Amino acid sequence: MAKPQELTEGQRAYEAKRAAKAGMTLDKWLAEKERRAKQEAAEAAKVAEAEKPAAPKGWFGRLLDKAHQPLKK
Repeated sequence: MAKPQELTEGQRAYEAKRAAKAGMTLDKWLAEKERRAKQEAAEAAKVAEAEKPAAPKGWFGRLLDKAHQPLKK
């Protein structure tokens, strides 16, 4: 697991309040927050990969497409 980010005193207090509100310890809260961030990053990468346009066909691919078309009179 990656080394936890060092928090300033103010950040630590803020995260401790959020953890208490969620009914968790600070360590558990930070671990959950890191896990959610990784999961969201993975989902965003998956969506970006799905939206990526297909690569244009090369010379040989275009030639095969023409070969499969019916002959014109």
